[in-house]
Formats: sequence, structure tokens, C-alpha cells
Amino acid sequence: MSSDLDPSARRAGGAGAGPSARTAGAGPSVRRAGEERVLAERLIGYDTSRPEAIVAAAQFVKGWLEVSGIPVCEIEHHGLPVLVAEVGAGGEDVPCVVFHGHLDVVPGRAEQFTARVEGDRLIGRGAYDMKGGLAAMLCALRDVADDPSVRVRMVVVPDEESEEIDERSTDAIVARYTGPARPDFAITGEPTDLHIGIQAKGVLAMRIAVHGRAAHSSTPWLGDNAVLKAVDVFRTIETLPFSRESSEMFDRPSINLSRIEGGDAINKVPDSATIAVDVRYLPGQDPGDILAQVRAIPGIDVSRTFIHPAVGVSRHDPYVRGLCDAARRSIQGEVTSVGRDGASDAASFIEAGITAVEFGPTGGGHHGPDEWVSLRSMNEYRRALVEFVRALPAALAGEDGELRAIDGGLA
Repeated sequence: MSSDLDPSARRAGGAGAGPSARTAGAGPSVRRAGEERVLAERLIGYDTSRPEAIVAAAQFVKGWLEVSGIPVCEIEHHGLPVLVAEVGAGGEDVPCVVFHGHLDVVPGRAEQFTARVEGDRLIGRGAYDMKGGLAAMLCALRDVADDPSVRVRMVVVPDEESEEIDERSTDAIVARYTGPARPDFAITGEPTDLHIGIQAKGVLAMRIAVHGRAAHSSTPWLGDNAVLKAVDVFRTIETLPFSRESSEMFDRPSINLSRIEGGDAINKVPDSATIAVDVRYLPGQDPGDILAQVRAIPGIDVSRTFIHPAVGVSRHDPYVRGLCDAARRSIQGEVTSVGRDGASDAASFIEAGITAVEFGPTGGGHHGPDEWVSLRSMNEYRRALVEFVRALPAALAGEDGELRAIDGGLA
């Protein structure tokens, strides 16, 4: 794998370095409008729920960037590739913005990895979460490659969906780029329907062992069925005090029974079971307190936990306001500050003191059988990112008197 990206290797000027020249048009100009669809279709074709396909998809993205004249740094993290590319201005006195996306997806049926189009919908596993957004981000990165006043760093990670690691690659990347290389703002391309996600729930994932008593299946009343008890344990978790709390942007925490395992013979009452419970807790809630409430349930042991912090940023931050304004101009509609039920790698940036938001195209059904992303919104999203970068220096200087974020929240 290569070493840190050498800023001197960034293309100078960039205007003639890609496979095509810039085209003029209304609003922020983009190269090859609609190419984000083609790129998304290619990315959907990789079953990136599997490590070997993540590697193959990363090599495809790396090749696409290099053909576009953008140098790429490849960094290995836990055996998987992380891609980092930079364009735009050099020097320490210019704003640095991160475009952040992930290649990995949750598992799906084989046919979901063949993209198809129905009207405005591009359908396939990862279309919404987040290969459609990633494709548009990559195209936007190339569109702003010659910007003389902003540095844009593209980070493509392989493990945002993983539940098995305690240190994600985004944590390592944030720790790697410090000092003069530290970014000022990050946009993770998670699906937000073209709103700006300024709050995200945290994750408390628990593996809970439930104990029962074995007996012959012909006399189940002589045993204590651990599988049935496990369901009761989950129902109890749903009624604990933390589950009834709310916040400004969220009605309640999310609680999901995602896995249950138990029993070792068909003619035996199971004496043990294990459940995996995924709690998405609210900003302001203490995961330690939630864990203590769960551990107080009789007859269980919490054998493993994973905690990802809940995060939030101010809607009045100048970078957030600039992004809201650019998005509003690009989609010619309202852009609302929202809370996101799902967690994301934005937390890694925020925990390091870097303002970060979630912002992605419109779609639906993520992690479901009919996941889709709007083709029109992918183009609007790409244009919003380009507009944001090009308008950022003026926005930070306060030259746009109309710069504002629209207050509000969606549960």
C-alpha cells in the first residue's frame, strides 16, 4: 500500500486533466451530467457485503479517479482498502472539506446486485445507502478539482456497516490527518433525502445470553424454554425507562431484535439462547445507563457490547449554513436540518472536534428488498456539493447576506 497522499502530486490547475473538459451551463458546471448514474450502476454490481468484492470495488474506484487525473492514496485497514484523494488548493490557509462515503453494504439477494431503472428510480442493493451518493460525490470531486480556494479530500471507507470491529477505518483516517492536514468540515454521504443531518442517534449493540432449564420436548412444562424467555427479555427491554424518552429531533430511541439463536435438538427444551439487540439511543442519553437498565433484567448476561456515540452539531455553524444554502439553491426548494435515526461515521469527525453532517440524495428502502435512489436527486446532490465548494470562501467571509439555515426538524 502507498504512503500518505503527497500534496505536491495533486494535479495543478486540473482543467484539462480529466477525460473530458468542463461544460458550461446554468448553476455550478459539472462534467458529463448524468455520469453519476453510470458510476452508481457499476458500483451496485459489486456485492460489497463480501470482503473480496470490497477490494474489487475499491480498485475500480481507484482506477476511475486515476483516469480522471486525480491521484489516490490507498491505505490498508484490517485487511481492507481505504481510498483517500485530494483536489483543489494547497497550503494551510485554505478551508479543507472532506467528502466521505462507504463502499460496503449489508447482505442482499443475488438479483439486488444487478442495477435496474424504473422511471426516476435506480434500484439495487446499496443504491440509497450509499452507492448513489458515493457516485455523485466522486463526480463532484472531479468537478471541483480545479478550484483554487478550497481543498477537498475524498475518503472512501470499506467498513461503515460492520458490526464486528471496535476501531473503524474512519477513526484511523481522522487520527492520521492532523495538524495542517486536519480538515475543517466533513460531509458523509448517508441518505438524508437532500436534507442536512445535524444530529444522529448513537448505537448500543448488545449480545445477551438468556438462561433456561432443559427438559424433554414431550414435557415442556418441566423445563424453562430459553428461546421463549429471550423474546420476553426483548419485550422487557422495550419497556425500560430509557425507551420512553424523547428529544428535540427524535420521538424515541429505536430498539430492534436483530438476531436470536437457541436450541441444539428438536426434542429438547432449549436451556440457553442468545439474542442480539440493537439500540439506537438519543443524543443526551447515556449508553452506560441504558446498559445498566438492561443488565438489571433477571436471568441474563450481557456478553458483548458495541457503543457508537450519538452526535450533533449546531445548525448555525458557518459550514452547515453554507451547505444548507448551497443545497437550497441547487434543488430550488427547502432544505431542513434533521435528525438521523441511523448512526454514521460522522461521529468519528465530531468526536475529534471537526464539524460533520450527513447529507445524501433522495431514495428509500435502505437495507430492504427494494432499495432505490432517485436519479434526479443524485444530479441535484452532485450540483449541491459543487455549489457548496465554489461558494464556500464567500460564505465564510460573510459576503452572502442571504446565507441561512432553515430551522426545523423531522423525527
